[in-house]
Amino acid sequence: MRQFGLIGYPLSHSFSKGYFTEKFQKENIYDCQYDVFPLESIEDFVDLCEQHKNLAGLNVTIPYKEKIIPFLDELNNEAAAIGAVNTIKFINGKKIGYNSDCYGFEMSLRPLLKSYHTDALIMGTGGASKAVEYVLKKLGIEFQYVSRNKTEKSISYHELNEGIVSRSLVIINCTPIGMYPNVQNSPDIPYNFITDKHLLYDLIYNPEETQFLNEGKQCGAQTKNGLEMLYLQAEKSWEIWNSR
Repeated sequence: MRQFGLIGYPLSHSFSKGYFTEKFQKENIYDCQYDVFPLESIEDFVDLCEQHKNLAGLNVTIPYKEKIIPFLDELNNEAAAIGAVNTIKFINGKKIGYNSDCYGFEMSLRPLLKSYHTDALIMGTGGASKAVEYVLKKLGIEFQYVSRNKTEKSISYHELNEGIVSRSLVIINCTPIGMYPNVQNSPDIPYNFITDKHLLYDLIYNPEETQFLNEGKQCGAQTKNGLEMLYLQAEKSWEIWNSR
């Protein structure tokens, strides 16, 4: 039995186990199983690998996409360029890190882009945001990071004004704000400056419509949640795990 799974903490929001379990059933894949492994500390990863010798692959989610890197033997070129890992392949005693988030994000974003979508705001500076940055650079979209506190690479939410929001017609939430069970929360941005030219993209998929997306929809913005991205990156992970 080949074992796959998801590491992160907490994992109550995740649809990954259900997705892969259904995939295995539909495609008559009987020699694989997919489990969730909530790790309170990234150091627990070592014990997990010791206890589950038949691990063939793992997905990695919040908050370990960057913290997992020192525990891996290699990174593929894309994961190394991004600086974050969401897929691990176990092969010949080695743990190799990949990033399939960038594929999932790019493929789900491209069909939504208009010619005037030239500037973006990335909310959050964690591992997921790094894949988003990688894709925006690839697509030639200028971007600005936004975080709770101003840093060298980001402005704070309090600095967002009409000029910045009016110019940044793509706004991407890479934070867990608004994720189940805290569905009433939303990033603290001035929604009154959102227009029908804006595209609001939330990497969260549970709930289906976050408060962030709901606020944008009320202003006429185009909205997209992270469910398609999840499915696309999951299929890319499966491709990676089964590649020679």
